[in-house]
Amino acid sequence: MAYDEYLAEKMSQSLQQRGASFEAKKMMGGIAFMVNEKMCIGLNRDKATGKERLMVRVGEEAQEMCMKRTGCRAMDFTGRPMKGFVHVDPEGFDQQEDWDFWVETALRYNPFAKKSKK
Repeated sequence: MAYDEYLAEKMSQSLQQRGASFEAKKMMGGIAFMVNEKMCIGLNRDKATGKERLMVRVGEEAQEMCMKRTGCRAMDFTGRPMKGFVHVDPEGFDQQEDWDFWVETALRYNPFAKKSKK
């Protein structure tokens, strides 16, 4: 699993500071933070560039607005973009206010997200 341990710890602290109850799971080639048993936000490494990136579940309604932000693009693992999910490259989360935006956006959408079928 390829992800930055420092950023994973930072994400854990960010979620804890916001009172989110979460579970960290290794998945999607990195680590995903599950809130209410649903993938909320995560980290993995872009195989093409080797750079760390965020995986953020923002919901379909917010996706277009989010993709206007620096470093943001549709999440694409299979050749087709995943609806409601984005990847964010480091230039889009290296400032604390940008990091906070992504964490808060993911948490705001989480209550509306559907659980995956087991």
